[in-house]
Amino acid sequence: MPKLKSNRAAAKRFKATKTGRIKYKKAYLRHLNSSKSRARKRHLRKPAMLGKTETQQVHALLPYARHHS
Repeated sequence: MPKLKSNRAAAKRFKATKTGRIKYKKAYLRHLNSSKSRARKRHLRKPAMLGKTETQQVHALLPYARHHS
């Protein structure tokens, strides 16, 4: 059986953890930052984890990301 292709857009945006959860970078930190509070920008720097439903969708796009079926 041929190898499956990963969705390249998803591969650049998401990373699977060892336990199969999906990590991503938060939005809203690219521009217009002077009007945002220091605390808000600090919280946006931290990576976030996807919820259960979105995790299933991303695992469909990334067939070789670690996941527990």
